Amino acid sequence: MGKDFFWLHLRDLPYFRAMLRSVEAYYFQDYEFTTPVLDVGCGDGHFASLVFDEPIDIGIDPWAGPIQQAAHLSGYRHLVQTEGANIPFPDEHFGSALSNSVLEHIPQVQDVLAEVARVLKPNACFLFSVPNERYLSELSVASKFRRIKLSQLANAYTNWFKRMSRVHHADQPEVWISWLNEAGFSIEKWWHYFSPQAMRVMEWGHYFGTPTLLPHLITKRWIIAPTNWNLALTDKLIRPYANPAPAKDGTFTFYVAKKC
Repeated sequence: MGKDFFWLHLRDLPYFRAMLRSVEAYYFQDYEFTTPVLDVGCGDGHFASLVFDEPIDIGIDPWAGPIQQAAHLSGYRHLVQTEGANIPFPDEHFGSALSNSVLEHIPQVQDVLAEVARVLKPNACFLFSVPNERYLSELSVASKFRRIKLSQLANAYTNWFKRMSRVHHADQPEVWISWLNEAGFSIEKWWHYFSPQAMRVMEWGHYFGTPTLLPHLITKRWIIAPTNWNLALTDKLIRPYANPAPAKDGTFTFYVAKKC
């Protein structure tokens, strides 16, 4: 039996993060990464430490805090604090690359795609996940406002949620494929995942997860008691939404690209 990625994430993270990350974790299991491997936007290293059996060769991130946290985990052989548009490695250095729910946060993401292409060897794979346009159009609060003809409030809430989650790009596949082609990639395949229902459960998790902020501030842990008895109800209620099956109307998209 493989790893229970939902439980592994749920014991460490607020449920709304655990449900999405666990789905994405399963997708990476279907691919073999040619070394050396680059992770663009490694963050605090939590995802890599749970998902991959072997450490990733290089993780990069522009923020010092997350890099320092990642150094205490087992997900990476080496960590480099740098912008994705300025990767300090020579041309055609890496055999493969990945980026998990990171590229949507970068305003000038086209520059990052071009830089990733530069440091990848020909035919190297690049796997990444990002939200698509339904990430914003399926928000439950905005939908309720629209039903009662309060379109201005709906738009205001949508814009606030976008800023709160720091999402600069929630675009359809045609946009990403165009950017990838311009950067020097061909697209192998893509699929939508994370249903609108799951998206709404995640949306409300931002609010229900507020009580975890204080413990995290004090202890640096999101979950104080990561035990079955403490998390059993959350597991039962949320696990059905952490479904890795592709969804035609999914709110996120997973891409498999190849360096030309």
